[in-house]
Order: sequence, then C-alpha cells, then structure tokens
Amino acid sequence: MLDVREDDEWAAGHIEGAVHIPLSEVPGRLAELPAADQLVVACRSGARSAQATAYLQQIGIAAVNLGGGMQAWSAAGRPMVSQSGAPPSVI
Repeated sequence: MLDVREDDEWAAGHIEGAVHIPLSEVPGRLAELPAADQLVVACRSGARSAQATAYLQQIGIAAVNLGGGMQAWSAAGRPMVSQSGAPPSVI
C-alpha cells in the first residue's frame, strides 16, 4: 500500500503498514516503494492516487488505484491508525 497524501493527512489517519510518499515526491523516491506483485495506491478521494497509479504503470510498476480513496476506506469501517494516537480521521 502506498499513500500519496500530504503529511498532515497521513498523520490524521492512514492504513497501518502503508508507505507514505506524497504525490510530488513519488518520482524521486521510487526506491522506497514497497515490494509487491501489485501496489495499491491511496489518497483522500482517489484523484491524486489515480495520477500516481498512471505514472507508476507508465514506468512498468503494477499499480492500482484505491477507488474512493481513504474516504471510502474509512466510510466502510476499515481499520486506520493515526500518528498521534488520537482516533484516526480522514482530512
């Protein structure tokens, strides 16, 4: 799982075990991508992750966009964590 949201969004709530690389930093931090047969990419609503997914696919990395992003993940009641220990949220 790759989360391409900004630092404040990540800190508020994210999927445990995800790798955080803001969208603008993805091209320069490819070495940090998690090893996976297929990389799932997430953002708040799915727009930024769609951009990241398209880029990753162009360079030969198997990536898919998390439809609906973290908003849909949270709305479905799926688990999240926050960096502060406060209840996680999607901002």
